[in-house]
Amino acid sequence: MKTIIKTIIKFATSTAIIMAATSTSVYAKETTIGVVVKIGGIPWFNAMEQGIEEAGKKLGVNAFMIGPTSADPALQVRAIEDLIARKVDVIGVVPNDAKVLEPVLKRAREAGIKVITHESIETINKDYDFELVSTKAFGIANARLFAKSTGCKGDYAVYVGSLTVPAQNAWADAAIGYLKKNCPSMKQVSERFGVAESVDDSRTTTLDLLQSHPKLAGILAFGSQGPIGAARAVEERGLTGKVAVVGLFSASQGRRLVHDGSLTGGFVWSPIEAGKAFVELGKKLADGGSVKDGDTLPALGKIVLEGNNIIANKPLELNSKSVDVLAKLGL
Repeated sequence: MKTIIKTIIKFATSTAIIMAATSTSVYAKETTIGVVVKIGGIPWFNAMEQGIEEAGKKLGVNAFMIGPTSADPALQVRAIEDLIARKVDVIGVVPNDAKVLEPVLKRAREAGIKVITHESIETINKDYDFELVSTKAFGIANARLFAKSTGCKGDYAVYVGSLTVPAQNAWADAAIGYLKKNCPSMKQVSERFGVAESVDDSRTTTLDLLQSHPKLAGILAFGSQGPIGAARAVEERGLTGKVAVVGLFSASQGRRLVHDGSLTGGFVWSPIEAGKAFVELGKKLADGGSVKDGDTLPALGKIVLEGNNIIANKPLELNSKSVDVLAKLGL
């Protein structure tokens, strides 16, 4: 009888252990990654969302994007607060105003949530920021193309998405510095304009500048909608080929304007790869991993680590030969 009782107890104990292990496996918490971008519904962030969803499926995590209805930092704050309340594992963000987001990102980290930024090297409350090309190299690459396109002659204007977006203003700084050194006779007509996340605002600003500055040789635009709006204005005024428009834009959105000649070209990186990078880094951090200098990451390639800023080297040139290829890739 004692032998039978011991056997029953041993069986029950073994069963309990197996059930506990099975329960842990089946009901393990799914890694959740929410990415808050500048604004929803535009081609650049539609492509980023594609990358987020693809990487999420591949890695088996719940990864999604939140795109505010306008480029209002307050809307990003609310979105991040919602993600904190949902107790996600990782929050990714492409800030409209890095300083405005600092307090809410601090709360996220205090709640044990990993924070990853993009286009925001100077953000303090983050685990990592990643960039697909170095700030200086990106600004200079666009400035070189601009200098070649204008012959280093005439006046020019600079657009950014917002005067508070760190990366875009850093690109502008690098580009302006290059032009001052290499094209000293060129004149910047005004301080930079924070219109490059709106096609309409960029178009209107360009139309005004073309009227008030007859020697305007070109527009340098850092923000995906800036070159599109500026090129449309140039086209409307019949100045195609006479006024250069250079900068960052989506190939699928700008391809017609490039082929028409009203949009000169520029440099970009893949928002699809950026979306994938958010998820790959997020999963790595959620699993307790970290990043070190010289690592090779799937979406970023071999990286340089500067503090907690991850720098890759994956620029893509936008010109009449490349835009169709890049557009077919969803860029």
